[in-house]
Amino acid sequence: MPEHLAQAHALSQALQWPYRLEDWVFAHSLGQGLAVEIGGRLAGTALWWPYGPHQASAGMVIVADHAQRMGIGRALMEAVIADAAGRSIILNSTQEGYALYKSLGFVERGHVFQHQAVLTQPPAGLPEPAMRTFRAPDLEAILALDVAASGMERAALIDALFAMSEVKVIERDGLVRGYGCARRWGRGIVIGPVIADTAAEARALISALAAPHAGAFVRIDVTSASGLGPWLEEIGLPEVNRVVAMTRGEPPRPKGSARLFALATQSLG
Repeated sequence: MPEHLAQAHALSQALQWPYRLEDWVFAHSLGQGLAVEIGGRLAGTALWWPYGPHQASAGMVIVADHAQRMGIGRALMEAVIADAAGRSIILNSTQEGYALYKSLGFVERGHVFQHQAVLTQPPAGLPEPAMRTFRAPDLEAILALDVAASGMERAALIDALFAMSEVKVIERDGLVRGYGCARRWGRGIVIGPVIADTAAEARALISALAAPHAGAFVRIDVTSASGLGPWLEEIGLPEVNRVVAMTRGEPPRPKGSARLFALATQSLG
C-alpha cells in the first residue's frame, strides 16, 4: 500500500478528514494497509495495527465516492479481520460505518468525544502533581503503565510517538504514574495519549501540554468514561463530534488504577 498513500490522502481530504500526508505515512509505518483499486484508481483503504498477539486496532477505512455500494467496505474489513489472525479488534465508528461494523460482529463499548478549536488562551494553571518532562529512563515504566491502562501492548506506537512529541510525566513516590503527549498532527496540534490515575491528574497533564499552543488549532479525543468533556468546553475546546467505540472479540482489559483518558488518534486508539 505505500504506493497508494498520496491517493489515500486525497480520499481523506474529500471526506474533510484532517489527515496530512505525513499522518498517513506515520500510521502506515506502524501497521498494515489494505487497498482496493478499480481501473488503476484507488477505490478504498483500511489500516490495522497489531498490539501484541491478542489485540489490534483498525481505522482509516474509506471508500471513494465513485466506488460506493459495491461491497468494498465489507471486503476491506473482512480482509482486516482475516489479517489480524484471531486478535480482538477495536475501532471507532462513524455513523456511516456503524451498520457495517455491527454486521461483522463489532459491539459497542462506549463513545469517543472529539474536542477541538483554535485555543484562544492557555488553560488556567492547575495544581501540578509532581509533573516533569519525560526522560529516557522513564520509558520502561511508561510502557508498563500503558499496558496496564490500555489493556494492549503498544510499545511500537509509544516509541514512534515519543520520537516526535512533547511528553510530560507525573511522578509520585519515585514512580511514573501518568504521561501525556502533544505533537503536530492534522490541522494543528493533537494531545494524546493521556494516561493518569485520576481526572485531576489528566487535566493537569492536558493543561501543561496545551499551554504552549495558545493561538494554535488543538484537538483531543477523550473517552466517554473520562468525564473531561465539561472541563474541555470550559478551557475553549468544544465537542465537535463523537464516534462509537466498538470491539470485535474480547475487549481490552485494563489493570490497576491508571486509566486511558485521551487517545493517540481515533484510528490508533
